[in-house]
Amino acid sequence: MTDNVLVEIDNVSKSFPGVKALDSVSLNIFSGEVHVLIGENGAGKSTLIKILTGVYQKDSGKVRFKDKEVNFQTPRQAMQEGISVIHQELSLIPDLTVADNIFLGREKAKGQFLEKAFMQNKTKEILDSLELNIDPNIKVENLNTAQRQMVEIARSVSWGSSLVIMDEPTSSLSEKEVKSLFNIILKLKKENVGIVYISHRLKEIPEIGDRVTILRDGKIVKTLLEKESNEKKLISLMVGREIKDYYHFKKKDKKEEKVKVLEINNLTHEPYFRSLSFFLNQGEILGIAGLMGAGRTELLRAIFGVDLFHKGEIFLQNNKVKFNHPDKAIKNKIGFITEDRREQGLLLDKSVIENISLPVIKFKANRGFIDKNWEKQVSQQFKKKLQIKTPSIYSDVKNLSGGNQQKVIIARWLAAESDILLLDEPTRGIDVNAKAEIYALMNDFVNNGGSILMVSSELPEILGVAHRIIVMRKGELSGTLTREEATEEKVMHLAALK
Repeated sequence: MTDNVLVEIDNVSKSFPGVKALDSVSLNIFSGEVHVLIGENGAGKSTLIKILTGVYQKDSGKVRFKDKEVNFQTPRQAMQEGISVIHQELSLIPDLTVADNIFLGREKAKGQFLEKAFMQNKTKEILDSLELNIDPNIKVENLNTAQRQMVEIARSVSWGSSLVIMDEPTSSLSEKEVKSLFNIILKLKKENVGIVYISHRLKEIPEIGDRVTILRDGKIVKTLLEKESNEKKLISLMVGREIKDYYHFKKKDKKEEKVKVLEINNLTHEPYFRSLSFFLNQGEILGIAGLMGAGRTELLRAIFGVDLFHKGEIFLQNNKVKFNHPDKAIKNKIGFITEDRREQGLLLDKSVIENISLPVIKFKANRGFIDKNWEKQVSQQFKKKLQIKTPSIYSDVKNLSGGNQQKVIIARWLAAESDILLLDEPTRGIDVNAKAEIYALMNDFVNNGGSILMVSSELPEILGVAHRIIVMRKGELSGTLTREEATEEKVMHLAALK
């Protein structure tokens, strides 16, 4: 081993019943480099990380860390040796404060009492060093998804590890927060920390990566220097073929009559947003862009009736409506896909069929009893139509990949015969192939007369799929752009307008 090889993985294999998750995987990770791991869901990325951190035990092969062969039995053991992980699915405890979460498992105590003041002050130092404006004393349950992600990053960095593994760290961050994360990564590189960076956002690789390793079906396809790669080449290596027409965008006929299906008039829900006015046309994808804290998620929740707004009006098909419960929105053919599918969108311990039928099952009941025939028929129909990869509609949804879980949620609202879909970060944490399939479903939906209001923090995505884009800044509407007018620079200018 050379002096700067931090991790050496040699012919590591791992199998589960019926699946070979890793097949003779070998690669090196250097100190002071960002080594990007990419691949479709199920390619073996997570299994490799779990072996490195003691969650799983390998079947064969060797792992060397800091020039010593290791076989960690627990994640805590790996962390004590200098490996920390920023998980895609956040592992924070909601009813504890930010400081409590940062010091969880290594609390500072004097006798029987915790030194709260020390932990709070130290947490503030850590957050300040990462330029994060988050109160150490606030409970995590009161933070939005992006803020929780940044706390997870701060906790991992605070361990002073030699190797930091980042699993989809930007999946819930806006462009501004992504830049903050990249500054943290550059700082860690200067401190000679090795970084394993897993991402489905291929445009991030030139900005942050040094080398890229592509995994497919449990095997390493290739390891490239960043300068040797481009997005088209990486997609082809990941999926084994070229994906054409990635966003599946279909231009609307200018002669086509525009019919407003949803109109928002001076909608206000302090402190999240105020005096918002815009409209959504039939057959249109209207994108909502903005930075973290702009009020985008809160807007969708208010329209759907999850949260009650203070003033303003909502018109549906020219009729004034106010949904004080999601049931009423569902009855009016509106569906809502939340940004956090695991916490808010799915019943993970329930089956695919139960998750698909969930919103409308009581409306389809026969004399108070579940209509099993309808439930089975509609679930089979959308499993086939959306190509949901699952052994059975009776399989637990927690065992599906992220992309297939997202398809289950989409199937739910198609089964509910929705006319309008509210989508909050609809492709968060899913691979490029699954993203292309989701975009195809979205376009199929609007081409058949449906309408979509979509929040996305991924600018290439929103520019690629939306017919129009509205931009929010600190709870207010700062501008509207047509597809022809919109560029990343214009959107960011409106999002960060002074």
